[in-house]
Amino acid sequence: MAKTPRCAYTDTMKTVDYDRPQAVAYARKWAFGRNPQYYDFSGLGGDCTNFVSQCLYAGSKVMNFIPVFGWYYRSANDRTASWTGVEYLYRFIISNSAEGPFAEEVPPEKIQAGDVLQLGRETGDFYHTCLVTGFGFGRLPLVAAHTANAFARPLRTYSFEKLRCLHIAGVRVPDV
Repeated sequence: MAKTPRCAYTDTMKTVDYDRPQAVAYARKWAFGRNPQYYDFSGLGGDCTNFVSQCLYAGSKVMNFIPVFGWYYRSANDRTASWTGVEYLYRFIISNSAEGPFAEEVPPEKIQAGDVLQLGRETGDFYHTCLVTGFGFGRLPLVAAHTANAFARPLRTYSFEKLRCLHIAGVRVPDV
C-alpha cells in the first residue's frame, strides 16, 4: 500500500497529473465492496470519505505523511482525520501545498470525472463525500460512494441543500 514515509515538508516538490481514469476505475471496483487493505468505517459514522480517499490515492499514488495535518492511512488506528472526515478532507485538499493531491473549489459546471463532491445542510454542515464517476443526461454528475454504496448514481437522487465541488488540480510528488 503506502511507501515508507518521507519528510514531505522538506522535500522539493513537482506537480504531476492526477490519474482520473484510475480513480474512477478504483471506485467502480470497490463501490459495492470493501478493499480488505482498509478498515470499513460504516459502523463508526460512515465510510464515504474513507472510500473517496482510497479513490484519490488510486489516482495520485502518493500520501502525505505530515503528522496531524497530512493525509494518509496505514491502519484504522494510524491515519489522519483527513483520510476519513468530511471537513478534514476538505481542509487538507484545499490547502495542501506539500506532497499529495490538491484541489480547488469550483462551480458545478467545472467538475470532471475523478473530482470530489461534498453534500451539506443549509447550516453549512457538510456530511457526505462522493466521487464523480461521469455524467449522464448532459452534464448531470454521476457519483460513487460508500455507506450507502453507489456507483454512477445520479447526484440529483441525493437530498442536500449545499454542494461543494472540489476539482483535483494535480498531485505534488517529491522531485527526486
